[in-house]
Amino acid sequence: MTLAPTASQTLGPFFNYALPLNADLTGGGKAQGCRIVLRGRVTDVDAAPVRDALVEIWQANAAGGYDHPLDRDEVRARDPHFIGFGRTLTDAEGAFSFTTVMPGPVPFEGNCWQAPHISVAVFAAGLLRRVRTRAYFPGEAMNEDDPVLAAVPKERRELLVAAAEGEGSYRFDIRLRGDNETPFFGD
Repeated sequence: MTLAPTASQTLGPFFNYALPLNADLTGGGKAQGCRIVLRGRVTDVDAAPVRDALVEIWQANAAGGYDHPLDRDEVRARDPHFIGFGRTLTDAEGAFSFTTVMPGPVPFEGNCWQAPHISVAVFAAGLLRRVRTRAYFPGEAMNEDDPVLAAVPKERRELLVAAAEGEGSYRFDIRLRGDNETPFFGD
């Protein structure tokens, strides 16, 4: 008799059946703001695709407000159709895709503002903890003064700026290690 290995006997994580996925943050297209698609690939040190990596995004709505109880700013009011959080798995080619809206700028400590961006987290087999990064948008005037982007060495900042692929479509590839490794941030 052959027995299948249990989870404790194999290397995980096992995201493909254990977590709810949601790659559309727009409430079926009802969210306010300019609809965009953020897609990319997760690759390893050899630029090989990372299959079944869990990619999560969290972002502000088009007005710069978060769908979170601690965000009580009336000016950046919540959009009842915008979810603000998405999760998907990479396919066999390491590809992922989200449908969302272009986020607005959000406040930062010291009366500063952060450029529109999408927070991205990746967790995959071989990682002991998730890694976190950000996707910024090309041509955004606020990128120059963004306090988080400014903390990244100048020669590596371009790795955090998604590439425009056409009207409302952006590509943000995530390299986990090696040449052109994506800059990651601590928790």
